[in-house]
Amino acid sequence: MNGLTFVLLVLGAGLALLVFNHDSGRTFGIDNDDFGHLIYMIPIAGLLGAGILSGRRGNMNEALRNLAIWLVIILGLVAAYLYRGDAQQFAGRMVAGLVPGRAVVVTGRDGDEVIIQKALGGHFQADVTVDGKTIPMLVDTGASSVVLSFDDAAAIGIDPETLAYTIPVMTANGRAMAAPVRLDEITIGSISRRNVRAMVSEEGRLDESLLGMSFLSTLSSLQMQTDELRLRD
Repeated sequence: MNGLTFVLLVLGAGLALLVFNHDSGRTFGIDNDDFGHLIYMIPIAGLLGAGILSGRRGNMNEALRNLAIWLVIILGLVAAYLYRGDAQQFAGRMVAGLVPGRAVVVTGRDGDEVIIQKALGGHFQADVTVDGKTIPMLVDTGASSVVLSFDDAAAIGIDPETLAYTIPVMTANGRAMAAPVRLDEITIGSISRRNVRAMVSEEGRLDESLLGMSFLSTLSSLQMQTDELRLRD
């Protein structure tokens, strides 16, 4: 077995073990981060030793060049593993910026955050799953309740014709009447709430449904920045 085969076998076996034991957090009783460091140190030590021996037997410049190439390859593989989570989050945020309404889930030390990028119109808009159906909604901290448009209510299975429109509300189209309802479940990203108080607006009075405070007030934090909104469960 030559040195290259040995290095690839060690790296392949080590990475396979780390992926397999990712959820448990430990490999052979060792923390996965420490085990990852050990895995890449073994080939590096082997390559350094091989480079020294090769240099003694042959051309030192060629040995150093080969050693440097393999060090770069090994460090690249280790970096790809250690920062795989950051790469996934970066990709998700890129998609959120390019695809309006895409909520990105970012996992940090304090738990999950759902990040919503500001849409071209200046509003924070996201695709929200309501009672199993996905509809676009505006995140509106000025709305005291979740408010469904007449059409969205029908889309998720509510019969808006049978509701009692007894609550006066203000919409972008002026004063309107709304009907109280209860929604079984609302989900945005990784955040879900059940039995949420909501309202359905009269037909033609609301262009887009609103994700209001009857949902937002249940979150641990809501942080609004220039171009993004962060929701924490």
